[in-house]
Amino acid sequence: MPDLSAIVKAYDIRGVVGDQLDESTARALGAATARLVAGDDPAPSAVVVGRDMRDSSPALAAAFADGVTGQGLDVVDIGLASTDMLYYASGSLDLPGAMFTASHNPAAYNGIKLCRAGAVPVGQDSGLATIRDEAARFLDSGVPEVRSPGTVRTEDMLDGYARHLRGLVDLTSLDASPELTVVVDAGNGMGGHTVPTVFDGLNVRVVPLYFELDGNFPNHEANPLDPANLVDLQKRVVAEGADLGLAFDGDADRCFAVDEQGEAVSPSAITGLVAARELARAHAAGESDVVVIHNLITSRAVPELVAEHGGRAVRTRVGHSFIKQTMAETGAVFGGEHSAHYYFRDFWKADSGMLAALHLLAALGEHRAAADGATVSGLMADYDRYAASGEINSTVEDQAARVAEIERVFGARDGIELDRLDGLTVSLPDGSWFNLRASNTEPLLRLNVEAADAAAVRALVDEVLAVVRA
Repeated sequence: MPDLSAIVKAYDIRGVVGDQLDESTARALGAATARLVAGDDPAPSAVVVGRDMRDSSPALAAAFADGVTGQGLDVVDIGLASTDMLYYASGSLDLPGAMFTASHNPAAYNGIKLCRAGAVPVGQDSGLATIRDEAARFLDSGVPEVRSPGTVRTEDMLDGYARHLRGLVDLTSLDASPELTVVVDAGNGMGGHTVPTVFDGLNVRVVPLYFELDGNFPNHEANPLDPANLVDLQKRVVAEGADLGLAFDGDADRCFAVDEQGEAVSPSAITGLVAARELARAHAAGESDVVVIHNLITSRAVPELVAEHGGRAVRTRVGHSFIKQTMAETGAVFGGEHSAHYYFRDFWKADSGMLAALHLLAALGEHRAAADGATVSGLMADYDRYAASGEINSTVEDQAARVAEIERVFGARDGIELDRLDGLTVSLPDGSWFNLRASNTEPLLRLNVEAADAAAVRALVDEVLAVVRA
C-alpha cells in the first residue's frame, strides 16, 4: 500500500506514478476529499476536476472522480487545463477543485493540487492532513459508498478563463503601440493549450516554441526556474529579434520572462512591476492602506518599490497556501514569490502566471507608446536593483544539522540578524542576505543569496556552500 505520508506535502500531493501514486490511491483521495468538502458551509454539490498533459493524468483524474461520485457529490470535468484555469473554474463556479499535475517535476511524477470553493487553498493545516489520514483508512479497509452516487459532466472553461483574464488587465496600450513579437516556450506543457486562446486578438505576434502537449517533455524539463531550461527561449528571442520571451512551467501557473537581449528577467522584478500596477489601480479606485504580499526570498527591492508606490509590504513564508492565507487576512491586492508565482486579489487570491504575463505585455505596450524603441530591459531597469544568486540546491543527508551549522557560523559574528520565519534568513551588515530552507517537495536544501553586485553574491554563495556541502 502506498505511503501517503510520503506524497502528501505541505500544500499539495505529489509522487512517482505506479510506485507512490496509482488509481486506487487517487480513488481513495477523491473519496476523502469529497467527505472533507461536504462539511463546508455551504456544502458543495460538486467538485471540479482538471488535468495536465501527462500520460498518467487521465486515468488518475478519472479514478479520483470515481471516488468523489461514490460519496454522493457530482464532478465537473474540465479536461485539459492549466492550474490557474482550475482556479478560475473553482472561483467562477464556486466549487472545490482538484488539479492533476506534478507541475515542473519529471514525467514519472504526478500529483494533485486541491482547493475549496472560491479557489481557497487546502494545505496540511487546512485539510490535507485529514484527507491523507482518511484516504489511508480507505486504502486499508475499503471505501464506503453512498446509495445515490453523483454524476460526471464535462464543461469547457477555456474561453471563459481567457475572457476573465483579459478583463482584469487594461490591454489598450497594445493597440497604441507597434505589434509586439513574443516568443513563448510552453515546454510541451499546458501553456501550449492556453496561450493561443488567451492571446487571441491581441496586437501580439506569438512565436510558439514547444506548444505540442507531451508529458514526456522531449525538449527540456518544464521548469523555467532552472536556467538550463531557458536556453532555447533565449536563443530564439535573439534570432527572431523579438521584444520579449515568456516561459511557462508544466501546469502553466508560473511564468518567466526573457528580455530582448535574451537575458532572464528576475521574477522579483516582475513582482515589483505588477505590484506597482496593482497599487496604482487600487489607489485610483480610492483604496487606502493597500497591501502587497511577498515571500521572504523575493528581492528586497520589492518592499522598497511597494513603499515608493504608496503600498504596505507584508512578508510571508514560501508556498502558495501561506501567501493565500496572508492575502485573506490582510486583503492584499497582490502577492508575489521569487519562484514566479503571482497572486491576485481579483483572481480569487489565486496565482496565475498568465495574468502576470498580460500585465508585462500591457506595461511594455505603455512603455513603447511613450518612447519609440523602448525595450523590456529598459522597462525593468528600475525594478531590478540588486544582484541575486537564483536558487541553488544542495542534497545533504541531514538538512537540519547543516542549517544549524550555518546558524552557528554566522550567528557568532557582529551585526548579523537571524530570522526563522521560513528556514533561516541571515542578514549581513552590508545589506546582503541569504536564506537557507528545506524544500517542501524534494530532499534538498535551497539557498538564495542577494547582495549589491555579482562579485559579492559569488563570495557569499561560496562561503555558505562551503559549510552546507562540507
